[in-house]
Amino acid sequence: MKNIDFLSAADKPGILLIGDAEKLFSDGQDICGLGVEIRSNILDGIEAAASNAYDLIAVAMSGSSAKLTSAIEALRTANSGSRRAKIILLAQMYQEPTARQLVGNGSNGGGLADDYLICPTSFSSLVAGISCLESRAASDLPRRAARHDDDVVSQRVAGTAGEVQDTRIRELEKLATTDELTGLKNRRYIWEFSRQIIEHARKQPGRVTLLIFDIDDFKHYNDVYGHSAGDDILRQAAVLMRHCCRCHDIVGRVGGDEFAVIFWDDPHRKPTDTEAERRSAAEHPQEAIFIANRLRKELSKAQFPLLGPQGRGILTISGGLASFPRDGSTVDELFDQADKALLDAKRSGKNRIYLVGKPENDIADMQ
Repeated sequence: MKNIDFLSAADKPGILLIGDAEKLFSDGQDICGLGVEIRSNILDGIEAAASNAYDLIAVAMSGSSAKLTSAIEALRTANSGSRRAKIILLAQMYQEPTARQLVGNGSNGGGLADDYLICPTSFSSLVAGISCLESRAASDLPRRAARHDDDVVSQRVAGTAGEVQDTRIRELEKLATTDELTGLKNRRYIWEFSRQIIEHARKQPGRVTLLIFDIDDFKHYNDVYGHSAGDDILRQAAVLMRHCCRCHDIVGRVGGDEFAVIFWDDPHRKPTDTEAERRSAAEHPQEAIFIANRLRKELSKAQFPLLGPQGRGILTISGGLASFPRDGSTVDELFDQADKALLDAKRSGKNRIYLVGKPENDIADMQ
């Protein structure tokens, strides 16, 4: 999360939340006593922003990218007075690509929104994300709370900036989503994202395909060349995976030398009517097959200096592809089916990726 300054104000500070607090925050039932105004929909939120001055407007993401853009622009216009509120997007995991686009990647912001949080999260994370990243948080929060008319807020916030900071550290530890060695998403993130995107695809028919693969004979590289060489292989494999996949595909390391890629429909591309009709019954998307094949080929050509002169053209992978809802309707089912296809690929000689239910066909033969 980028550093965000809490605006100083002589009058009463406030937070406007647009959305369902109990769905967005793990402690959503407890925020009513914290001086937070809650509006259930964006139109009511825009009206509130036009009538009141807030330090922060937190917006639950819903609808298309175009609708979100219009809604945030309207919030900016409504809240364009001397106390310009910071806007934080509250996104589900599958909405993160859109959230990043709306926030922008420039060093000085440059987007419509100021930042985003992945939900469900805690209300303390929202507060900490605004205040505790700043060195002056410990002094600002007590002063701000002292100006607040609500004794409950004064008791909970004043003098507890250190506790809030500790809470943020605990939340960051709990919600850590990155694999330390490769920089890819970790198993926890892959599993939770899969669950969320499957639920989303049930409501708005879309395609979700899971690729699970591992590096053939990886133990051999560790045993012969050492763990440093093994780690180098994993890191280079991660770079190649990112290069081969689309920017919105989710790439992760789920353990050891096992990786996963979640292919799903581009959230910024509006499907045609014909595409929307066939998605719920779609076969394995050709894009996923193409990307998986490209990844297999690129890894087989990669050079690994720590392996010496023989470290070229010797790395192969075996994997399995499974799609929702064709091969499974839950996260467990999808992972189980992809694992079975991976084992079929291993038993058939390795260096291949199989589709669920079609062990006789390596995807390399489908192009």
